[in-house]
Amino acid sequence: MRDASLNFLRTLVNTPSPTGHETRGQRVWLDYAGQFADETFSDAYGNCVAVLNKGAGMRIMLAAHADEIAMAVNYIDENGFLYVRKMGGIDAAITKAQRVVIHTRGGPVKGVVGNVAPHLTKLEGDPKPPKIHDLFIDIGVGTRPAAQEIVRVGDPITLADEFDILRGDLAVARAFDNRVGTFAVAETLRLLKESPIALNVEVCAVSNVQEEVGLLGARQIAYSLKPDLALVVDVTHATDYPTVSKAQHGDIKVGGGPALTHGGCNHPALVARLETVAQQQQIPLQHEAMSASSGTDTDVIFWTRGGIASALISLPNRYMHSPVEVVSLKDLELIPQLMAAFVQSLAKDETFKVKI
Repeated sequence: MRDASLNFLRTLVNTPSPTGHETRGQRVWLDYAGQFADETFSDAYGNCVAVLNKGAGMRIMLAAHADEIAMAVNYIDENGFLYVRKMGGIDAAITKAQRVVIHTRGGPVKGVVGNVAPHLTKLEGDPKPPKIHDLFIDIGVGTRPAAQEIVRVGDPITLADEFDILRGDLAVARAFDNRVGTFAVAETLRLLKESPIALNVEVCAVSNVQEEVGLLGARQIAYSLKPDLALVVDVTHATDYPTVSKAQHGDIKVGGGPALTHGGCNHPALVARLETVAQQQQIPLQHEAMSASSGTDTDVIFWTRGGIASALISLPNRYMHSPVEVVSLKDLELIPQLMAAFVQSLAKDETFKVKI
């Protein structure tokens, strides 16, 4: 990966973007994507758009969500300990004994999620996994008034883990879900801008908000943009590590290339075109089947305004919704290459319909 792109990815992942509070991460994304766009803008809730080749032919939206799972301050007890509420799919069991950052109006405040030593918890039988309301955060004060001078109810909280290279092209971070997606759509815009191949369509790269709490930003921006086509980028569960059932969850490997999802919201003609383009570009693909829903923004984009032909491209991710998500940077680089080649393959007034 080129140095400028890697630096963008590192900055994007390390910039806290808790769901509903994505502003800082969105600023990083806009500053980068704007270099390759004709115009950029944001809407009422912070969905951000970078437009290339405005007004040319049909409009394709390349979308990914900017938010990460987080917590929020829910209660401050008399001794100054903070109790929390979930913002998205936080796993309380792995959040114990973690370092955290509380994002206050006065700036970041350090804290730790308390963990009672095993010497003090000698109970009969196996211990039960903690619930989110069992977690408490120590910010180093001794009273409620002292804590209230620093934090307040509603302040978002993220884990302190940051981007690092694990080995080779494998990287680890707390929030690859789904900053890798917003990275990919911005990089697609760069590849298209720098290519000598003329485009026949308008391209809207989108970094949308609040996916982790209901696919909310995608609903807003798909409705207002009115795209003709949509490619959505998200992470998917890699199943190439111990205890995961491939029979139940499929066979997806980190390092095996991007994954295409089949069925449901994924338009068969778009999926077929993506497969053709991938073959032409010698991009390896993996494949997933879906049941009732994909669990991604694709689920709400495809039915907007009577139906938007949509497809989901996913990056294999080990240990999703944890502080140690692991992805392959080589897999990640292939996604912008695939999307750029797909966009370049589109004719000016091309339509995608299911053949009856």
